[in-house]
Amino acid sequence: MMGQQVEQGSLFYDFSLERHVPADNLLRSIDRFVELSEVRHELTPFYSSLGRPSVDPELMIRMLIVGYCFGIRSERRLCEEVHLNLAYRWFCRLGLDGAVPDHSTFSKNRHGRFRESDLLRRVFETVLSRCIEEGLVGGEGFAVDASLVKADANRQRCVEGTKGLPPEAASRAIEEYIAVLDDAAFGGATDVTPKFISPADPAARWTGAHGGLAFFAYSTNYLIDLDHAIIVDVEASTAVRQAEVTAAKTMIERAEDRFGLHPVRLAGDSAYGSAEMLNWLVHDRGIEPHVPVVDKSRRTDGTFSRSDFTYDNEGDFYVCPAGKKLTSTGTLVNDGATRFYFASKHDCDACPLKPRCCPNTPARKIPRSIYEGARDRARDIAKTDAYLTTRRQRKKIEMLFAHLKRILRLDRLRLRGPCGARDEFLLAATAQNLRKLAKLIPTPQPVMAA
Repeated sequence: MMGQQVEQGSLFYDFSLERHVPADNLLRSIDRFVELSEVRHELTPFYSSLGRPSVDPELMIRMLIVGYCFGIRSERRLCEEVHLNLAYRWFCRLGLDGAVPDHSTFSKNRHGRFRESDLLRRVFETVLSRCIEEGLVGGEGFAVDASLVKADANRQRCVEGTKGLPPEAASRAIEEYIAVLDDAAFGGATDVTPKFISPADPAARWTGAHGGLAFFAYSTNYLIDLDHAIIVDVEASTAVRQAEVTAAKTMIERAEDRFGLHPVRLAGDSAYGSAEMLNWLVHDRGIEPHVPVVDKSRRTDGTFSRSDFTYDNEGDFYVCPAGKKLTSTGTLVNDGATRFYFASKHDCDACPLKPRCCPNTPARKIPRSIYEGARDRARDIAKTDAYLTTRRQRKKIEMLFAHLKRILRLDRLRLRGPCGARDEFLLAATAQNLRKLAKLIPTPQPVMAA
């Protein structure tokens, strides 16, 4: 006989969220590493001692963690999901009948208390501290890279960069754009005027780096530890190479200042292989650069390249393939970063190798950067087996960017302005570290009574 379910109301229910959230649920594993006891202490100066009690800031942070861990980008939808999902309610400490805050509460606090107190960075660093305590950060090998994330700006509604913004344009994003015009990670990164500017988010950079249709974007910069791909720091910048190099320096310095982390080696792609960056790593920070050297000295016309000349470090001169010296007057050119070494015209006129060396000039000259010592150090490292290992490990940072965009769905920003980009990148990096902790640190098994 076919059964039929009959709804029967009960006067009392015996229901526990604790029992209904599975033991293998991701949020159970993440909850072990979320320590927000200091949130109220950090935010106390930003609240009045009078008036009606506000929404608990710990509740808002827990809800944001849920949203970024599960790719729920909209705060309106996040409130709906937390209201309906038992696991989300359990993680947010809401119980069955706890009220979910209105979505507008998040934007109100984000534009005010959260940014004024730099709360989201404090939350990120709290999670990173837990990663260090659990032994997931070795601190010897780091990798750095940047990835473009589309801004919330319509490419069809833009103005030419040379014309600038319309005089009547006014928004919070424009105020933030003006505030970072001299910031080395944004407006001060380059003197090149962008081809187009978005009135909706003028700090976003017009870029065609992906090879297809150009778009407005920000760069999210990651500094990771190579042992377990833990994100050590994250920084938002405009989408130009100079800004990404500046962001890398900022993250390396901050990791040492905040956590005492000083890597032995740093892996990166050719974007970080400029002479100035290599010199900063080798001489200023004492870090081995496992980075390809940007070298444009190789000739393609069949004549000798600079690498065919031998440099004598003690005597400060070059020796050509014919055994003659090239000396320098010591004068610096090109903004004080390059020194030229000249061969003797008398030697070149009588040299049988002149057609292969300087067929169109009276004598050969060789440019040498004042940072060439650091470049030579990077070239020597590139010949080692350790370099090959580091290059393979560097793929971990690319996997993090793929996870960020495909799993966490952060392929396009929802918030506008440099502060909005910074907030989203910090929350996403926090979520990735929490998921990594949950995966690598097993849940303790309950001890059965004898």
